[in-house]
Parts: sequence; structure tokens; C-alpha cells
Amino acid sequence: MIATHVVDAREPDGTLTALQWLAGGRASALFAVLAGVSLALVTGRRTPLRGAARGRLSAAIAVRALTVALIGLVLGQLETGIAIILTYYGVLFLLALPFLALHARSLLLLAIGWAIAAPVISHLVRPELPDRQFASPRLEQLEDPGRLVSELLLTGYYPAFGWLAYLLFGLGIGRLDLGRVAVQRLVAAGGLVVAAASTIISGVATRAAGFTEAELLDHAGGKFGQTPTDRWDWLLLVAPHSTTPFDLLQTGGSAAFVLGACLLVVGRLAGAAPAAERVVAIVFGAGTMTLTLYALHVVMRTEQVWPPEEPSTFVLHALVVLWIGSVYAALRRRGPLETAVGFVPDLIRKGRRRARA
Repeated sequence: MIATHVVDAREPDGTLTALQWLAGGRASALFAVLAGVSLALVTGRRTPLRGAARGRLSAAIAVRALTVALIGLVLGQLETGIAIILTYYGVLFLLALPFLALHARSLLLLAIGWAIAAPVISHLVRPELPDRQFASPRLEQLEDPGRLVSELLLTGYYPAFGWLAYLLFGLGIGRLDLGRVAVQRLVAAGGLVVAAASTIISGVATRAAGFTEAELLDHAGGKFGQTPTDRWDWLLLVAPHSTTPFDLLQTGGSAAFVLGACLLVVGRLAGAAPAAERVVAIVFGAGTMTLTLYALHVVMRTEQVWPPEEPSTFVLHALVVLWIGSVYAALRRRGPLETAVGFVPDLIRKGRRRARA
């Protein structure tokens, strides 16, 4: 995600840079799929929580979601050139609440169906909605909540209505027995197949629809949350941030591949050397405090804060994030924003435990 914000998207000859080709559209999709996995892990893993327990946990998740969304609105006030994802992210958590009772099979099938149907519905509805106001939702938009909601759901950079497919997909994956090597292999292989098939089918379909190679190269750099609504064949694209069926399936499959591959690698390391798992957890501790480090990265992208706004500073951004994450992981501490966002939800969960006692 840092690479997509810092590194140039194209070479001088107009071709995509390697980092943009690799991470463009896929980084934020991975972020959203992992959000679904995390929801599954805290709501019962393979067996969803039921009754009052799920109700209390849903309330805690809703509070956390609203807090994250508010942080996104605050970060949206900064001049960074980044389309802030956090407000959309909070909305995604709220949209996921009705689906927490479902099991893996139902969630995975629903995710595929949503990825296909939601872009079609969006294509039909968006012509009736006002245009997006800003690249990132901002605090002043609270004065016009209806327009803000339409932006967060359909016309924004990360439209939550379509992106719910990622969260449902992550929920479904998180309901699987991820501790089994066979399941890890299935997640990685299945994700790779879906990603590759989506790319190939989209390529064939767009050329059959009359898109030229020059047009496809131009769109490969990405859209801005959705495609135009003047023609239906836009939905055949697999371009980053286009929120078409092929884009959602390709990036969602890529996220599953990354998740499955990482589980396999860490499992192999832990089996070969038990201490290796702890070492990996510290080196990549940034993954445990993504909210704090994402916010820090956004602040670092302002002109007033070091480093300068140049593509060559990517390594500095990455090193700062990895170093801070490793320190917190070594100390077994939560990130500052993670602690703040989790304060009220933690109280709700503690209340649940006292009720059980």
C-alpha cells in the first residue's frame, strides 16, 4: 500500500512500474479481505457466535467501526494526495454485521455472487447519484449526510457496497480451519486460480468488446473507484480500483493467494525452528498495528513532515513502518490507535465476561 502511494505508477515510456503492477489495487483489496478474516477470528472462528454473545460483540464491532471511520474523516483533512480508505473501512465493518452468523460455505458463495451482482447494481444506480466531492471523505461532509452516504457506498474511491465482497470473502476464509496445511494450500491455490482466470477472461472479453491495446494499457494504471456508466462493457475491465466483477474477483483471489502462501511459509518456518515464528512476528510486527502505521504513513505524506514527497523515499517509509512495528511487537504492546479504538469495545467484552461469571 505504501508503494502505491509513494512510487511512480509508470515508467517514462508509459508502462507500469513493477511495484504498481504488483500492488496496484491488490494492496487495498488485501487490506479489506484481511478485515473479514479478523472478523471471523473474533466472532467464533469456524463456529459463529450465537445469541446474546454475538449481539454484544456486534455492538463492540460497531463502536470500533465508527471510531475508525471518524479517524478516516480526520485524516481526510490533510493534503496528502492519498485517497484515505479508513472511513470506507469503518462502513464495511458495519455492513458485515448481518452476515456474522453465516458459515464458510455460505459466505464464500455469497462473496462470489456479491462480486458479480454489486457492480451491476452500482452501474444502474450511480447515474442518479451526485458526483463524489473529494478524493477522501472529509469532516465537512457530515453537513450533508445523504451525499456522504452515497459516496461511501457507491461513488467513492473505495465504494463499500461493492467492496463488501472482499469482507464476505475474508469472513468465509476465516471460518475455515486455517491451522491445517491442506486448507492453507487450498486457499493459496484457489486464490491463484480465481485471480488468473479473472484476468484471462477479462482480457478475452475486453478485446472482443472492441477495447484496443492502447486503451487497455491506459486503464491498467487503475480507475478511481468505479467505471463510467455510459456503456456496459466497462464492467469487463480488470483494472485496479474499477470495482468491476473481474476486478473484485481478481484482487480478492490475489489476496487469498497471499494469505494462504504466508500461512504456509510461517508454518514451515515454525516447524523447522520453533523460535522462527517469534522472529517473524517481531520482524513483521507492523501487521499487528496497521491502523496506527497507516495513519502515520498518511501524516508522513504531507509536505510539512519528513521525508520529502519523492518516489525515492519509499524505502524510508517502509523502514520506519517496519521498525516501529517490530519494536511494539517485541514489547508485546498494542499500537496507540489500536488501543484507543479498542477501549470501548474492550469494556463491552469485559462486561460480557463478567455476565458469564
